[in-house]
Amino acid sequence: MKKSIIYLLLSIVCCTGFVSCSDEPDRQNYYVFTGEMMSEYLTSRSQYSMFATVVERAGLMDQLSAYGHYTCFCPTNDAMKKYLSQKGISSLDALTKADCDTLARTHLVNVMYSTFEMKDGVLASQNMNRRPLEISHGIDDNENAVVIVNGEAQVFFELQDDSVENGIMQPISAVLESSNRLLPDLIKNNDKVSIYSDAIVATGLHESMNKYKDDTYPMPDATSPSYFHDYISGASNHEAATPPDEKLYGFTAFLVTDSVLKAKYNVTDLKGLYDLACKYYDVMYPEDKNIPEHSFDNLKSPKNPLYRFMAYHILDRNVQGWNFLTVRDDFGIYTDKMNPTEWFGTLLPYTMMKVEHLTVRKWVGEGVLNERYINRRYDDQFQLEGCHIQQSVEEDYDRQALNGLYFYVDEVLAYTEDVRDKVFNCRIRIDFSALFPELMTNNMRMNGDRTHDDDNYATSYDHTFKYGRNYYFPHGYLDGVTVGGNGYFIYRRPHQNYWSYNGDEFDCQGNYDISFRIPPVAFESDYQIRLGYAAMEGLRGVAQIYFDGEPQGIPLDMNKDLRNASLLGDDYAKNGDYTSMTDEEKSEDRKTLKNKGYYRGANGAFHTNGSTKYPFSNEYATIRIVLCTVHIKPGEDHYLRLRAVSSKQGNDNEAMLDYLELVPKSVYGVTDEGAQEDDL
Repeated sequence: MKKSIIYLLLSIVCCTGFVSCSDEPDRQNYYVFTGEMMSEYLTSRSQYSMFATVVERAGLMDQLSAYGHYTCFCPTNDAMKKYLSQKGISSLDALTKADCDTLARTHLVNVMYSTFEMKDGVLASQNMNRRPLEISHGIDDNENAVVIVNGEAQVFFELQDDSVENGIMQPISAVLESSNRLLPDLIKNNDKVSIYSDAIVATGLHESMNKYKDDTYPMPDATSPSYFHDYISGASNHEAATPPDEKLYGFTAFLVTDSVLKAKYNVTDLKGLYDLACKYYDVMYPEDKNIPEHSFDNLKSPKNPLYRFMAYHILDRNVQGWNFLTVRDDFGIYTDKMNPTEWFGTLLPYTMMKVEHLTVRKWVGEGVLNERYINRRYDDQFQLEGCHIQQSVEEDYDRQALNGLYFYVDEVLAYTEDVRDKVFNCRIRIDFSALFPELMTNNMRMNGDRTHDDDNYATSYDHTFKYGRNYYFPHGYLDGVTVGGNGYFIYRRPHQNYWSYNGDEFDCQGNYDISFRIPPVAFESDYQIRLGYAAMEGLRGVAQIYFDGEPQGIPLDMNKDLRNASLLGDDYAKNGDYTSMTDEEKSEDRKTLKNKGYYRGANGAFHTNGSTKYPFSNEYATIRIVLCTVHIKPGEDHYLRLRAVSSKQGNDNEAMLDYLELVPKSVYGVTDEGAQEDDL
């Protein structure tokens, strides 16, 4: 049996606690390798000598000789020779130190992954070049199921998962490469989407998309005393956070191939695509039909139909990969109850796009289970199939650019009346880690190993981030966010056992004063703006809520959970588990809370101890509160603000932001006798 198999078996941990438990096993139970280090593995096997030379010249061999937790996709000498030949390079001597550094880091990941953990999409952690690695699966010549990296490099079945003291070796059949092109150039290189590529350039959107890194963002000094922010959160968990390493810009484009445009829409050139755009956007923006900016000669105007058409095909973030279009691994979602869903902003101002992972069999329609769709709504009320996102493109084309990626879709995307009035006429729920594009673009969202808590024994704070990083955000880093007061705005990485939607959360700490722009609405209406959070008696703080600068009601006390007399009180224990109530009991329970401006936590969400799932609707701590009910029109910016008004907790004064809900009156305003809003 391979050491890797032994390691995996002995690494499995089941957390038996709840919000603040430590998932760490007793240290005496750690499996300790007595074999070679990664550096020794590379230098002692002749078939990897060329890659070992690259690692040595990059100055990384000492790092691979020390303690760590790496995955190394090591190409064979045959793979290296083929790579050099394709590049017209005579020998390794022709590579510069910078070339070797890039090449070595492309093949190293600072997290250990067995092939069992490599799911279709992109690897959960980027390589040491901060680039995603795309994972797929295939069959080798001996009919073994194998992992394929970046569409070409096959992990050798007989050599996979070979463990060393400081990581796992994954020998591969080809050298991994990452494109240094920006997204518009990468799209231009694909002749299958020439019409969309021409449209991106003709509308000037390529100029907006030719951004990669904010050079004005000051690189944090890891040696500074202020680099690590040590804090106590939740049930006395000792944690540490750092500022982001850098600030990158990113985009995700959804493209229709030339062949589909011709077959479905009889569009064969840029003018035909403009005419098609007019059909959609003359209806949505009738006031702009007769202005000069509408014409084919003014395609770069933001009011031009083709500009609007193409802008709606592009997200304001780099989602990293197909499996990150919705929350990674569907974590925290009862996928038999509701489809994992995200709402993302697009480059068309004041619009969003709904992305849905189809998992509920009841609502399949003509869709395909486990596929992802855009602007789909298939339920008792509406049957809109949406636009299907294809998982891959042809092997000849690289779709991972330096600042984003693209996907094929099976039909054009348009912000239509059906999208506005049907798809968006629902409760829109957005996890706070998806609300801010920077978290996805900079690979912060859902980072790390959620099955392990930090090394937070006694009063220590883990600065190694072995299982993932927490971040605090300086003022100005997140678009539309103001970080004021003497406080911190912190993203806590996911933990499976926390009372957090998808396992992660944002915390406002200290004497905080935080404001953020809420997502745009699709149509004019009264809206309930709700906040999902976990109340923790004696451990949270009190915050005053403002909407567009106006205070909203009495301050929110996050110490009060459903057992508090002001909410359900004794009825919480009397009623037992929500999921075991009769429909009549549930209706009465919901009515009681709704009249007080509260809702139970989402019934379609859970946290887990690793073996048992606990629905949020059953937990006394997981709550949704109506922060305010306001009248909102589309095309406007609106802001929520939270200001600390309690000093009871001192520097640990805390407000938790888990998920946000925007709910139009058509959903929340049903009468008690009518069909109630679902509890998902």
